[in-house]
Amino acid sequence: MSKIDDAQDILRALQLPKMQQNELSALVLLVLGQLDETTPWGEAKRQALRIHDILQEIRARFGRVYAENTREAIRRSIIHQFEQARIVDRNPDQPGLATNSPRTHYALTDSAIRVIRQYGTASWQTAVSEFSSSARSLTEIYEHTQQRHQVPLTYRERTFHLSPGKHNQLQVAIVEQFAPRFVPQAALLYLGDTADKSFIVDDGALKKLGIPLTKHNKLPDIVLHDERNGRLFLIEAVTSHGPVTPKRRAELEDMLSGCPIACIFVSAFPDFATFRSFLREIAWETEVWLSEAPDHMIHFNGDRFLTDRS
Repeated sequence: MSKIDDAQDILRALQLPKMQQNELSALVLLVLGQLDETTPWGEAKRQALRIHDILQEIRARFGRVYAENTREAIRRSIIHQFEQARIVDRNPDQPGLATNSPRTHYALTDSAIRVIRQYGTASWQTAVSEFSSSARSLTEIYEHTQQRHQVPLTYRERTFHLSPGKHNQLQVAIVEQFAPRFVPQAALLYLGDTADKSFIVDDGALKKLGIPLTKHNKLPDIVLHDERNGRLFLIEAVTSHGPVTPKRRAELEDMLSGCPIACIFVSAFPDFATFRSFLREIAWETEVWLSEAPDHMIHFNGDRFLTDRS
């Protein structure tokens, strides 16, 4: 059999779902182990690779060409399942990398390397049994390591853990610093995480306000409901992209056409430097908040404060 057939046999033995036993999954496993058709299984080694690197290695080692637009499919349909099965680690060299970092990389776990090296030997079945029995405890260790780098969020005496990154750090600042200062009684109806687009969702409250429940992916990063004053705060956390532009405001207004209360649009930035880089994009009739100056807001809606002097 070819190395690809053998790799598929390994994936079956490690009890990967049928969808992760296909040729592409086998190729991903092989290049992560730095193996080609002539390399003995016993020489498998651990090499951290980005998804782009994986595609390049598949082409160089096996002559299979996959388009760059297959990267997300590999990430969602192969790598995620490999992670869950404790075959690969994400960002083992830099566990604090943001979820959406372009430097995100993957490497075979030490336990996966050990079992792969035994393929075709008399110790193979024993190695598979040892891998299967240790997978759960290894998962717990891995999750504990990952949690150390997560961003804690405290809301109404509950603690949530968001994935690492500046974007989620800013989201925490919005909930823990902006909200108590400017809308202290507001309820958090929605917060999206870079790794989970619907991390905190109050479906019942959103439905009551006429906000379509099927459009979570179109909501801003954070939605706060100030019920006492009849206002809805729609906040975009901006670290690298995504302030409330005229186009974005129009999209939100269209989506919230059935909402009966006033909507306040806010672009939140970590600092003045980031704010300045987006200054020309921000829509009029919106607000700006900077976490480095949490007691103040910048108003792009001055007519609200003008009086008739006639």
